[in-house]
Parts: sequence; C-alpha cells; structure tokens
Amino acid sequence: MLETVKYLIGSTGASGFGSKSTAEEVTNTCPDLRSITAIITGATSGIGAETARVLAKRRARLVLPARNLKAAEEAKARIVSEFPGSEIVVMALDLSSLSSVRNFVSEFELLNLPLNLLINNAGKFAHEHAISEDGIEMTFATNYLGHFLLTKLLLNTMIRTAKQTGVQGRIVNVSSSIHGWFSGDMIRYIGQISISKSQYDATRAYALSKLANVLHTKELAQRLKQVDAKVTVNCVHPGIVRTRLTREREGLITDLVFFLASKLLKTIPQAAATTCYAATHPRLVNISGEYFADCNKASTSKLGSNSNEAAKLWAASEIMVSRHAKAVFDPRNAFGYHSM
Repeated sequence: MLETVKYLIGSTGASGFGSKSTAEEVTNTCPDLRSITAIITGATSGIGAETARVLAKRRARLVLPARNLKAAEEAKARIVSEFPGSEIVVMALDLSSLSSVRNFVSEFELLNLPLNLLINNAGKFAHEHAISEDGIEMTFATNYLGHFLLTKLLLNTMIRTAKQTGVQGRIVNVSSSIHGWFSGDMIRYIGQISISKSQYDATRAYALSKLANVLHTKELAQRLKQVDAKVTVNCVHPGIVRTRLTREREGLITDLVFFLASKLLKTIPQAAATTCYAATHPRLVNISGEYFADCNKASTSKLGSNSNEAAKLWAASEIMVSRHAKAVFDPRNAFGYHSM
C-alpha cells in the first residue's frame, strides 16, 4: 500500500527521481552527449520516440532502426525540426527476422561508427498467434530473440568503442513488471507456442518475452564482468502508459479500464524517464545487471532473479539464433534443443 501511495504522489527514491520524473528532467545533469552514438530500437513512436528526442536534445548521434522506414523518417524529421543539426541515421530492421538483424549489423558496420549506447526498446503484443520466418512465436521473436542477436552481434563494436574512447558503454533492455506474471517452464512454453497455437495466450507470451529481457540482462552482465568489458547492461520497467501496444486493442472495455486506471498511467515523457536514466546518468557508472523502475533500483520476480534460468535461456537462445544446420530448437528437450 505504501509503495502505491509513493507512486501516485511521485515520491522520489534514492536516485532523487520518482514516478513523476520525466526523461528531460533525469538527463538535465548528464554530460553533453555529442560524443555518444546510440542505437534505439522502436523509436518511431511512444516511449522510444521520446527517448530518441531527449537524447537528440542532449546532442547524441542517433541510429534509428525500423521496419517501417517511412515512420522512422517521420520520427527523424520531427526531431530535426525541434533540434536542428541533430545527426540521425535511419536504417532498416525487422527484429522478428534473424536475417534482417544480421543485415542491419552488417550495414551498420559499414558506416564505421562507434557505438556507446544500445537501447533495446522495441516491443509488440501479438493478440493473434503468429510464427516468425525463423519458426519462433512472434512476440518472443520480436521482443527478445531479435534483441538477443542484435546485442550479441554489436557487442564487439561496443567493447572496442569503450576501450578506444575510455567511455563506458551501456546497454538498456526495456522490460516490464509484467515479467512477474509468467510462471512455469520458459523454454518448454516457447517451444509449445512456436509449434501450435492451442496453448497460446497473448498475455502469457508477452510476459514470457519480458521475463526473457530480464534474464538476458542478468546473464549478459555476468559475462561482461568475466571478460572485464567496459560495458554495462541494465533492465528497466518504464511504467504503465497508453502507447501503441495498448492502442491496438480499442473498445469500450479497454477504454473503461484505462479510465479507471488513469491515476496509475504515466505520460510518455514520464515513461521514458527510466530508460534515459539508465542510459545516461553518471550515478550508474559501473552499475550492471540491475532492474530499475521509476529511476530507482527495484526487485524482479523470483524467476527473474534465477541465475540457472538465465543460463538456460542463454543456451537455448544461442541455439535459436544459430545458423548451424544441426542445431534444432526442440521444446521436448529440457534445455530447448537437441542435435540431429
């Protein structure tokens, strides 16, 4: 009850920020970002667009990957009109397609740009069951697996940039408190819904993808620490906001729910605050593997803090993104894969 009251009144935490803080407010004290190159997925609308706008205001160079290039160009135009001189590169990327992720990284490497900041923000809520071209359930493929591969392929560039510039790189995974709604065997469930829609539940699939973001953060932080990489990774819950994810399901019930919950909803500038805080604030130098909500450290679900589950998901993910012909994702196997 106390936490709810703090949220509603916008009480600040140890960071000096709270639920009512905005992205502009949390970046007021950050250093000039003109030397920073950032990739932000899902930046054509909502939280991602506000994140991009605020980082551009702080003079960061932006790379905006998008499936819809027209929407990305429009997002770029809005930012440039507000902040003339902004350096923004629009590139093609469909996160549900592993080949598209590989193509994007290849094209990005041809630009010979540094990479200081990777914000894995894009997400979708698939009301209808669908399978990606790689044979993976669409929500999981878009929200988690595409970002897993993207991060994996960009990591060497980030590590090299940090070493050359002396500026610590940062990866921010945008998750959700809804990750706590998932329980059960993660690998088995993703296998089941990647084969058949009979056990598909849209909310459970979304919760699974957000839990995967949390576990990816936990495992990656450990791996970066082991190789003494000057790159951190943290995970954020932006808060509840009416973005395109929720607008896809319009109607009387949805409108009524949002009306009743209006006091709990954040504005988009408020919802982008935790992402921008994790991406830029000097307080978070050397902080890695943490989960943030309302710009303060928070606790994940029990499953989200399980190191064994994080390692298991990583192993299965490596197989799912592998091009090895003998690597086959298999939901019947406890680890999600087998060799033929």
